Amino acid sequence: MTADAPLDGLTVLEISSFVAAPLGGMTLAQLGANVIRVDPPGGGADFGRWPLAPSGTSLYWTALNKGKRSVTLNLRDAEGQRLLGGLLAASRSGGGIVLTNAPGRGLLSYAELARLRPDLIHLQIQGYRDGRPAVDYTVNAETGFPLITGPEGAAGPVNHVLPAWDVACGLYAAVGLLAAERRRQRTGAGSEITLALADVATAVAGHLGFLAEAQIIEEARPRVGNHLYGSFARDFATADGERIMVVALTRRHLTDLAAVTGLTGTFTELERLLRADFGEEGDRYRHRQVIAALLEPWFSARPREAVEQALSGTSVLWSRYRSFADLAADGTLGQNPLLREISQPGIGPLLAPGSPLVMDGADGPRPAPELGADTASVLTGLLGLTQADVRELARRGIVGAPSGPPG
Repeated sequence: MTADAPLDGLTVLEISSFVAAPLGGMTLAQLGANVIRVDPPGGGADFGRWPLAPSGTSLYWTALNKGKRSVTLNLRDAEGQRLLGGLLAASRSGGGIVLTNAPGRGLLSYAELARLRPDLIHLQIQGYRDGRPAVDYTVNAETGFPLITGPEGAAGPVNHVLPAWDVACGLYAAVGLLAAERRRQRTGAGSEITLALADVATAVAGHLGFLAEAQIIEEARPRVGNHLYGSFARDFATADGERIMVVALTRRHLTDLAAVTGLTGTFTELERLLRADFGEEGDRYRHRQVIAALLEPWFSARPREAVEQALSGTSVLWSRYRSFADLAADGTLGQNPLLREISQPGIGPLLAPGSPLVMDGADGPRPAPELGADTASVLTGLLGLTQADVRELARRGIVGAPSGPPG
């Protein structure tokens, strides 16, 4: 990482597991922050989480910890706790920042750590604002989304495979830490920040209008399958068994879609008969079934390549459905400037994403460290310990020696 990286000089201690907190730390690391992940010797609860490479290395763990440094400390031992305090106090400029999802009590609480560093910035991710535990899948269940997701007529909830609230929470965490650091630069004051996963989900549901809709509109939002609620979008099967997602958000989109499918006159007559205006989103949504039924024969009579060729050059928004395997096998993936080949310990060469923020000084992806790989360099570099000191700490089980890639 270059010296002109956006967050060069910022040091963050991350004591975390699973998705939200590690994603927040990685977001900062990819912008140049010195993010030191602290784990117990042998790894934390997420060290071997699926999916796994053939070697047994966690693809999950390595993906979420790219570009960080790894230190292993036994925080159950008083000496390990003292070392953590030393790391917290060591970097006076740009340090004193902790990101954690550990329980908000005891050693890792703001109250305890602020004794060691009065200007501490401490962000704790928790399940609920009152401290009760929760995870993405339980929060999602109670927020309402699974009951409007899935095919029309489905009887039970349909969960989403994307941990959306974890992802949003991790990005909120990165923003929160940077906001607190900016305030500390102005005032010298630290910050105690809590970020509840349930609050993130509720906030997003509110920002997108779902909560307002539930309060004001008596009729509950229905399941609409792969249709787009409030406008027109749906998937269509092609002659060779593939599927294309087609989106018409504007009058021009639908006009171009009608022209390319030869349905301009049909749609005009349909609008007259239905007393509708397909230039209006609401009318496109209300009559989505008949619009889709008219479009289906055109798609089903053509192979995917012919459909793509016809839609290319129009304003219509569309995309072929692809599996992750299709995406990985796509020869153009390596040409994406977001991705770069890295050599990941325990896995080997693979394409990995850097930060999607394109800005001066930002660098590409760096591999995740082996667990504990930076213990000696961090303790000698920041605390002034000798290599002999570190070896003695490892002998006593206070720190862990580098243990190879996660698995």
